[in-house]
Amino acid sequence: MDQAKEQKWGDVVRRLERLLRLRSFPVALKMLARREELEDIPFLRRPTHKMTLCQLITLARNFDWTVGADLDDFLFATCPSILGLCELPEGYRDGTFRSIVWVQTKEDGRRYEAAIPRLPVGRFQAVALAPLVYDPFEPEMVLIYGNPAQMILLVNALQFSRYEVMHFHCVGESSCADAIARCWLEGKASLAIPCYGERRYGHAQDDELVMALPPQELRRAVEGLEALYRRGVRYPISQAGAELEVTPVLPAAYRELAQRVPRLRGWGGRLVVGLTGGIASGKSSVARMLAQRGAHLIDFDQLARQVVEPGQPAYQEIVDYFGRQVLAPDGTLDRKALGEVVFRDLEKRKKLESFTHPRIFAAFHRRLEEIGRQDPQAVVVAEVPLLIELNLCYLFDRVILVYVPPEVQIRRLMEREGITRQEAEDRLRAQLPIDQKRGFAQHVIDNQGSLEDTAAQVEALWRELSRAGDDRP
Repeated sequence: MDQAKEQKWGDVVRRLERLLRLRSFPVALKMLARREELEDIPFLRRPTHKMTLCQLITLARNFDWTVGADLDDFLFATCPSILGLCELPEGYRDGTFRSIVWVQTKEDGRRYEAAIPRLPVGRFQAVALAPLVYDPFEPEMVLIYGNPAQMILLVNALQFSRYEVMHFHCVGESSCADAIARCWLEGKASLAIPCYGERRYGHAQDDELVMALPPQELRRAVEGLEALYRRGVRYPISQAGAELEVTPVLPAAYRELAQRVPRLRGWGGRLVVGLTGGIASGKSSVARMLAQRGAHLIDFDQLARQVVEPGQPAYQEIVDYFGRQVLAPDGTLDRKALGEVVFRDLEKRKKLESFTHPRIFAAFHRRLEEIGRQDPQAVVVAEVPLLIELNLCYLFDRVILVYVPPEVQIRRLMEREGITRQEAEDRLRAQLPIDQKRGFAQHVIDNQGSLEDTAAQVEALWRELSRAGDDRP
């Protein structure tokens, strides 16, 4: 298989599987205009006997097969009529079929069939399904099976950016219509409870739900899951204990909402803005431009250096934990050596942050108080390199992102540090991709052009920030 093609979905699927620990393959589904197109799909297997749609799905998600079927391969009209491969026969439309088992009267059965969403008849002649990770064709939707805990995290992930309330349906039996047909018709994710038939013939387990979602929504969902993971929301969901005091295990931001946030923002005339960007994006240059226009600048990198100077409490804690190997010959902290120790070790990085972050925020508070005494209506710009990665957006009235494309970051980093392209790419991978950061910011400064272009954007932004500060009570 072509490696570039495999990478198209392989990386996304593996990230999803790591985050949700799925026990079956996410399934790619594609409707085909002509049945002959089935012959063009590599390694596709055709049924050797009449089957149901839920059986085909199971062959893909549990047997690791690529399968395809046309109208003649289905056991009866229920499945292909939902896929638009045939008209619904009269014995279905008048309610007879549903009244055999599922409803009391033929009239109930007629309403039942009328309520089931279906793909338009005549548009397609066949359907293909396969594990998405193999990318044998461009999918129209992806089917994901999981337990309720996995599914609510998937919903949370889809709501993380561009939030909207998600509405789901349940027709009852023939639940594939709720997932597949609604997703196709509405172009949105659709969560369904697998029906009796899918559990009996398609082997869906007692605890399983299914979500169908457009391919582009899968990428957004994985990014949302990764963002939630960084904030401590993970699968499996750890249980704090119903009979215990849960305050200590609440997210720190929840506890700080009534304490730290008012102290930082002030909620008065002062405007506190977070400024961030990717490595080599030029955020320090933008910070200086804002300072020249009257902003009060607080540099978190500078605070981070101050709190680890010899004699400071964080300095001693770092030396006690990491040893003297992280010290320079003059006794100061060797930041590069320390960085190499924690770069690939999340546990050690968290330990380092536990020594430094409380001291950095204490210094930040003190500096804000000093500025507040000098200028109650101040616009304060805090330059925080990892503002988004550390989930600090909630602390600020607004967030500014200094943006350049990844390729520009790599080129600038190679020139600035005298490193190879591979080394530059490794450093970029240690941060959240800058294109993902755009969604967290209220203001974006595009810094890939000339200095004059950037200055013009900063001037316009400064006028807006000044007005925002003046308008606050």
